[in-house]
Amino acid sequence: MRKRDRKLAVAIPASLVSDIPHLREKTLKIGLVGRAAAIFRVMEIIVFPDNLGSNQKRDRNLIVTILSYMETPQYLRKRLFKIKPELRYAGILPPLRTPHHPLAKRAKELKVGEYREGAIIAITDSGSLVDIGIECPVLLLDRELPVNARVTICVTKLGKRPRVVLANREETKAYWGYSLTASKVPFGKLTKSRVYDLVIATSKLGTPLLEVADELTERWKKSSSILVAFGAPTRGLQEIVAQENLRLDEVADFTVNTIPDQGTETVRTEEALYASLALLNTVVR
Repeated sequence: MRKRDRKLAVAIPASLVSDIPHLREKTLKIGLVGRAAAIFRVMEIIVFPDNLGSNQKRDRNLIVTILSYMETPQYLRKRLFKIKPELRYAGILPPLRTPHHPLAKRAKELKVGEYREGAIIAITDSGSLVDIGIECPVLLLDRELPVNARVTICVTKLGKRPRVVLANREETKAYWGYSLTASKVPFGKLTKSRVYDLVIATSKLGTPLLEVADELTERWKKSSSILVAFGAPTRGLQEIVAQENLRLDEVADFTVNTIPDQGTETVRTEEALYASLALLNTVVR
C-alpha cells in the first residue's frame, strides 16, 4: 500500500448529506466517502460550500468530524475525540484498514523503523509519554508537546520500554491516510486560491473519460498536485460555479464523464467517487 508519488485531493460539496434526514444514514454515507478516499489513496479531502444562499456550516462540520474520526486510528479515538452528538452512530463506520491503522497491540510485535500514530498522554522530566496503541506508553525523548497532541513517531529501540523519535508522515513510504480541509470559500475561489497543477471536474455533461485519457495522462504525469471535484445531490459543478458567475471550464482543466450512458437519472456523490477514482486509478498512476 505505497503512497502516491504526487498529491491527490478530492473536493466534495457540503450538501453531500443535506437530502438525508436521519443522522444514522448521514453517517453511513459519509463513511462510504472515507472508505473511497482510503481505497484510492487520496491524501486530502476538501469540503466546500456549494449553496451560496444558505449557511452550510453545520453540514460541513458534520462531514469533517466524521471523516476525521474515521481517519484516526482506533486506539486514539477515545483520547482525541470528546463525546459528540455528531458521532452518535460512529459504530457503523467501516474500518479503513490502512497502514497507519495497525492491528498489532503488543510491544513485542513492534519493529525498528516502524511508523505509528500516537498521542501525547503525559509530560515527564525525560520527555513525553506517547500512546501508540500498545500495552504501555513509549518515551519520546527531549520533546515537550501538548497533552493530547497527535504525533507520528518512528520506533528506534525495542524491548519492554520501546524508544521512539518524532517523525513526519511525509517520511513514510506507505499510504498514511488523508487530511481534512473545511473550505470557507466556494469551488471557483478554491481553485484560484490554492495551487493545483491539474483540476479535474466530474460531470454527466463532461467528455467521456476514455476520449481524453491520453491527454489527461500526460498532464497527470507532469503534475505534482491534483484535485478531482464532485458535484452535489441536487446540482452539478456547472450549476455550482455559476453561482460565482463562472463557467466550469474557467476553473477546471478537464471536465469528464466517468459514467457515460448512466442508467439512472442521477448518480450520487459517493457513487461518483468510487466510479471516478477507480477509472482514474486504472488510466493514470
